[in-house]
Amino acid sequence: MTDTILSSANKEHIIGDDRPFTIIGERINPTGRKILAEEMKNGDFSRVEADAIAQVQAGAQMLDVNAGIPLADEPALLAQAIKLVQSITDVPLAIDSSIIEALEAGLAVYQGKALVNSVTGEDENLERVLPLVAKHKAAVVAISNDETGISEDPDVRFAVAKKIVERAADHGIPYSDVVIDPLVMPIGAMRMAGRQVFHILQRIRTELKCNTTCGASNISFGLPQRNGINGAFLTMANSAGMTSSITNPCHEEVMRSIMAADVLMGNDADCLAWIAKNRDPAPEGDAARGRRRSRRRPSSS
Repeated sequence: MTDTILSSANKEHIIGDDRPFTIIGERINPTGRKILAEEMKNGDFSRVEADAIAQVQAGAQMLDVNAGIPLADEPALLAQAIKLVQSITDVPLAIDSSIIEALEAGLAVYQGKALVNSVTGEDENLERVLPLVAKHKAAVVAISNDETGISEDPDVRFAVAKKIVERAADHGIPYSDVVIDPLVMPIGAMRMAGRQVFHILQRIRTELKCNTTCGASNISFGLPQRNGINGAFLTMANSAGMTSSITNPCHEEVMRSIMAADVLMGNDADCLAWIAKNRDPAPEGDAARGRRRSRRRPSSS
């Protein structure tokens, strides 16, 4: 079993195969969110604050923070967003950018051990990102594509992941600090996309022994009732070895599927999390009687 240990200033979180599935909240990302992008560009972070709080309340154990806005100062915005989110929540963060200067700015202000999102298998990208990850003793998301693009052959994608793990080791980054993203493709465009991911996950778990993640919503792109597909996918991916996902915890249907998978995989001890979330409330009369009984004291004799 491999543990990937992340932390904020005062809270630790562990991603691992024998632990509850880790949800990394995806909402602090201006990509495709025009209002959020405009607000962040203008220095208004109120929606970032609201999204951070809502996602943690919904069950996210980590949050992804992205500030990729065209024609904006991404390094400054990302650093500002990270400082704000860390001031109002205590969960560890994934620092999300494809711009090395933004990653540097984010890591410079981060308190704790962050997850850098991300590095690819391109040689130039590896040699820019991995030294930064090693310097800050962070963990990193390894995305399974390289100069040739995203292969439809799952064994090629596995080979790219293996290359990244080996190159990370050259920089002193242990495999436990490499979280592999096997790349989830839209099932509506690629019929075998789900099976491909499950195949890669099984190889990663047995051969590389790394933890894994993905952008779960990619699987349902273009289809109706996406949350139903996303929830089913994450349940099946969990059983194949996936240990975390970047997704929206505010979708109750998806969260219910993830919690059920934890129960079925034996990672929710005594089903306590499931029971706490889903037990029926006591009838009002029963609750009142319980309160009255608690106020009675046994007579002395």
